[in-house]
Amino acid sequence: ASGPSDHPGTRRTTMTSAAFVDKLNEQLGHEFGAHQQYVAIAAFYDAQTMPRMAALFYDQAAEERDHAMMMVQYLLDAGETPRIPALPAPVGAFADVVEPVRAALEQERKVTEQVNELTRIARADGDFASEQFMQWFIREQVEEVAKMGDLLAVVTRAKDDVDRIEDWGAR
Repeated sequence: ASGPSDHPGTRRTTMTSAAFVDKLNEQLGHEFGAHQQYVAIAAFYDAQTMPRMAALFYDQAAEERDHAMMMVQYLLDAGETPRIPALPAPVGAFADVVEPVRAALEQERKVTEQVNELTRIARADGDFASEQFMQWFIREQVEEVAKMGDLLAVVTRAKDDVDRIEDWGAR
């Protein structure tokens, strides 16, 4: 499962699974993309004069960037060269205050599938260090999906009362 990488500039010096490295590099794009999407959602709420919702998504954006940077550092520590991809522009226009949260929940569900796939690859390739690395992300995704699910319930119930949504955000 490990061996010389096909990617120029890669400095493979560990037993990290080549398939895991490729998939983790792909995941970097998803994490940085999530960062940008959450900044776009935060800006949408900022423009709606919803500072608490904006702050929640600005914080979420920073968290996604931190996840990507954890992955970059893992690759470097494993003797691999991270590949930082170009990203498509995030969605910035939304029909109402519910749509961005619905999109965020869907994004978190997709990331959960991606994290599970990374873990499956590491396990199948006997890459125990990478499997262990992914355990933190598995736990994190349980929290993220629950958080966005709760938020979606709140904004759906209070979609016509942004002050009520902001009050929930303050709690």
